Amino acid sequence: MSTRIAFLKGHGTENDFVIVPDPENVIDLSPAAVVALCDRRAGIGGDGLLHVVRSAAHPETRDVAAQAEWFMDYRNGDGSVSEMCGNGVRVFARYLQRAGHVTEGDIAVATRGGVKTVHIAKDGDVTVGMGKARLPEGDVTVSVGERSWPARNVNMGNPHAVAFVDDLAHAGDLYSPPPFSPPAAYPEGVNVEFVVDRGPGHVAMRVHERGAGETRSCGTGACAVAVAAARRDGADPAVTGTQATYTVDVPGGTLVITERPDGQIEMTGPAVIVAEGEIDAEWLENAIR
Repeated sequence: MSTRIAFLKGHGTENDFVIVPDPENVIDLSPAAVVALCDRRAGIGGDGLLHVVRSAAHPETRDVAAQAEWFMDYRNGDGSVSEMCGNGVRVFARYLQRAGHVTEGDIAVATRGGVKTVHIAKDGDVTVGMGKARLPEGDVTVSVGERSWPARNVNMGNPHAVAFVDDLAHAGDLYSPPPFSPPAAYPEGVNVEFVVDRGPGHVAMRVHERGAGETRSCGTGACAVAVAAARRDGADPAVTGTQATYTVDVPGGTLVITERPDGQIEMTGPAVIVAEGEIDAEWLENAIR
């Protein structure tokens, strides 16, 4: 390991990430290393970490290297591996643009949730093709304290439970994962969104992200919320032939989610790089002992 490791810091609607460029996949980012880097007091700080690797250099994505040159090896702030992160993909694309690897327009990014199409617009916003939602059958309930709500089970490449509430304060502090039932619905845990209405086609949400706690934004969560809201409102683009668009307010800003008649979902929002520097490898080695 070199004595210095490059990093950047970025966010998408204040869902923030440590970015570690590692094209040839030579940096050993153990779970303990990710936890140390994402620590907001003793490290750099972030909800998660974006490990930037060429698809051909990573064993999980060599078979899609012809489709997508770059792989977003995403890690949650607790060091666990995640399938997908919608805000993370936008920030990942912004980094690739800043580094000169891509320009404005369409690019493909490999993730554990599949290859995602990303469009970098001239106005600075980034649109991500998030794929199709899956709506597993079965009733789900989430709870906070003595309150419980029915929740919509939505899978966006990662699992979500979407509950519509009267007041976002009812979600509590969201430090700990909200209990859910039945346990078999989410054997590996779940992202839980609490949602209130703001107007026609307009909702607001708070989220507990699996492995991170409450975050200022969750891109896949906003998509899950838009799909759940559309179905609650009687809108299914595959049936009506008309796309459904929802504005989703998150604590860190606003995302616009569109579900097309073919089931494909697009998410548009900002992506910002705020800093770059070097990690001291000796500090990192000491931090993970």
